[in-house]
Amino acid sequence: QVQLVESGGGLVQAGGSLRLSCAASGRTFSRDAMGWFRQAPGKEREFVAVISWNGYYYADSVKGRFTISRDNAKNTVYLQMNTLKPEDTAVYYCAAGTNLFLLQSGTADFWGQGTQVTVSS
Repeated sequence: QVQLVESGGGLVQAGGSLRLSCAASGRTFSRDAMGWFRQAPGKEREFVAVISWNGYYYADSVKGRFTISRDNAKNTVYLQMNTLKPEDTAVYYCAAGTNLFLLQSGTADFWGQGTQVTVSS
């Protein structure tokens, strides 16, 4: 069974930091693009960041504050979130797809169940 499991969410104060992890199982994802999306209450799912074997891309809203990385040996992708703002509050979802560009557009083969991030002012 292929599965993506997010962890690391929680409650933080504005200006603080969190690191989210997404552990993949069932097969290796070293040749896949992996990324992060988020969804706030009452809003549609929003692209955050993606990474492939040869590149990465960030949404303008998080550029300069968030960093995506991956550890292929652990089959895990991370999202380091710094200088958090209340508007970053959302459920964050991990996803995997065939390439960076398709995943950025929301086309994914697998999705995680999400982890809640809440940023207080």
